[in-house]
Amino acid sequence: MGQGWAAPGLPSLFLLLLCCGHPMLVPSQETTHQVTTNQGMTSQATTSSQTTTSQATTSSQPTQSPSLVTDEVEARRFVEEYDRRSQVIWNEYAEANWNYNTNITTEASKILLQKNIQMANHTFKFGTWARQFDVTNFQNASIKRMIKKIQDLERAALPAKELEEYNQILLDMETTYSVASVCHPNGTCLQLEPDLTSLMATSRKYEDLLWAWKSWRDKVGRAILPFFPKYVELANKAARLNGYEDAGDSWRDMYEMPSLEQDLEQLFQELQPLYLNLHAYVRRALHRHYGPQHINLEGPVPAHLLGNMWAQTWSNIYDLVVPFPSAPKIDATEAMIKQGWTPKRMFEEADNFFTSLGLLPVPFEFWNKSMLEKPTDGREVVCHASAWDFYNGKDFRIKQCTTVNMEDLVVAHHEMGHIQYFMQYKDLPVTFREGANPGFHEAIGDVLALSVSTPKHLHSINVLSSESGGYEQDINFLMKMALDKIAFVPFSYLVDQWRWRVFDGSITKENYNQEWWNLRLKYQGLCPPVARSQGDFDPGAKFHVPSSVPYIRYFVGFVIQFQFHEALCQAAGHKGPLHTCDIYQSKEAGKRLADAMKLGFSKPWPEAMKLITGQSNMSASAMMNYFKPLLDWLLTENGRHGEKLGWPQYNWTPNSDKFYNETVAKAFLQFYEHTMVWYHLNSSPFFPSRGRRESPKYMSKQAASSGPLAAPRSSLAAQGLREVPAHAVLWHPGPPV
Repeated sequence: MGQGWAAPGLPSLFLLLLCCGHPMLVPSQETTHQVTTNQGMTSQATTSSQTTTSQATTSSQPTQSPSLVTDEVEARRFVEEYDRRSQVIWNEYAEANWNYNTNITTEASKILLQKNIQMANHTFKFGTWARQFDVTNFQNASIKRMIKKIQDLERAALPAKELEEYNQILLDMETTYSVASVCHPNGTCLQLEPDLTSLMATSRKYEDLLWAWKSWRDKVGRAILPFFPKYVELANKAARLNGYEDAGDSWRDMYEMPSLEQDLEQLFQELQPLYLNLHAYVRRALHRHYGPQHINLEGPVPAHLLGNMWAQTWSNIYDLVVPFPSAPKIDATEAMIKQGWTPKRMFEEADNFFTSLGLLPVPFEFWNKSMLEKPTDGREVVCHASAWDFYNGKDFRIKQCTTVNMEDLVVAHHEMGHIQYFMQYKDLPVTFREGANPGFHEAIGDVLALSVSTPKHLHSINVLSSESGGYEQDINFLMKMALDKIAFVPFSYLVDQWRWRVFDGSITKENYNQEWWNLRLKYQGLCPPVARSQGDFDPGAKFHVPSSVPYIRYFVGFVIQFQFHEALCQAAGHKGPLHTCDIYQSKEAGKRLADAMKLGFSKPWPEAMKLITGQSNMSASAMMNYFKPLLDWLLTENGRHGEKLGWPQYNWTPNSDKFYNETVAKAFLQFYEHTMVWYHLNSSPFFPSRGRRESPKYMSKQAASSGPLAAPRSSLAAQGLREVPAHAVLWHPGPPV
């Protein structure tokens, strides 16, 4: 999400991706400056764009000494110089990072690592310079705020060799994730986007979903595990050199809330009754479809059955849980495809929504330089959706492997929300070119998506036949929204609960995976479909973990977007239930958003919150208000079936290991049978290449395109992949669980 921002399910290397921390710069000439160490002594430090000389002993709380500068005029000159150089250097890094993300090559990675070091040099130089100022009595609050932020050296506090190692680890983890693919016994290899994502969303076969779920984690999680302990060690060391207890402490500090953890727990508790009722209802629907051998009505739900690789959102299984199947449909996908929508059209529609509010249109460069579809020229790319700021006031881009469907239309609005935020604060000093807090950046695009998703708005853009279908359509609509918004609440909360405990040492590498699943059981009521071991690393199969992107921002963003929505609907003069509100074309709603976005990070976030909502606290009440009609319906429906909320039989696990092994054995027998048929037809014990490639007589078209693990032909063709005859592939069932 450049400064970059990304969709939750959907970021990149920390530095210039804002979701990975604020960027850093490089000086254009060599300078010598005093560094105050945590021993109270001063030492000379020389930095240049060619060398890295980070001091491992640097602290963010330098010892007070008579040499500290109290001249506010000099401080102003300092921040002006910092800003001038930053815009150039951050732009250069953004270009290198973009080039790597849109064409993963060895050469691009080398250039990116070089720019990373240059950024660290600059951060170290200006950060240690900023530590020479005592801002206690400064009158200008903005200068004081900027200098305090610049004083944090972030990863640049690491010694040179450790900084280089840290950058390489992050690059290796993200590359491992981004280029991974898993292969069927029949030889078709699938990447996460779009193949595995589509399979998880559309398949209703237990064995297909189990294979995809397990294979992705075998391939990605296990490969990332060897890197992760060293990453944790270095992230913690950098944080401590900046005066924090650990890396989790530094991440939480971005919110400027001393009671952040307690406040977030309170928000989660407020929303939990809604989640528990949704969970119970969905569990019964899955029980109807998959049967008692796979679903226990009083136990946790197997994590592979919810339509998403991480079970973070459940909207893809809407067809299994729809309350009123005969009510008019509220999914625009079919109409979008029939009308010939393209990815570009989806982003044009999002841009149109923002401009209808009196907000800024994206500049011309956006359309020429963004990557709105997955390339078909064979390039490896990071498909995870993200928005990028290039720090020159006119270059803003989105990278997304967009598919024409309703879900990606919502994601398009989310990413365009980041772009709008970038444009609104583009004239601020670079230090302030961030959201009021990380959750604000996530919420801006999503608050528009709440309007876009309404039947009223979809009808207005001609992708839904009617504006309203009455009570039943209302409940269906709220159910679909809850599968996205409410289902996501515990997942967005637990990811960083796990990482914070990893950083503080209460979760060790010996129990990474065990504690991950303990939290997923505790908060989500989910269990793994097959047994997991210490050798598995399932957190690493989620993009934001190997990419070191803090995740609690999404929890915050999902809560406050409903606060924003409620306030903006009032500004727009909306009458009626909150879930029916569409703020499209409301200039007053747009003005409130713009006023808050223009502040960037220049003021504490409660001030920005007040500009939109009239009050300065985070609250779950608007979210509960939005979903109240659905909660009332769920209470009645669950009561009718005598549902037990929660998962009292928490120790229950599905008998998937035996099922999985039988599926693997069946696939092997099919492979063996096809191989032997081919062998007899060709009468050769050596499987000569000519016969194998040109005349695969053993396999019919039906056999090649069906079976428990067959991939959609259209999906493979879109990637330029070919189908490989089963006999040409070395069978490997994967490592034992």
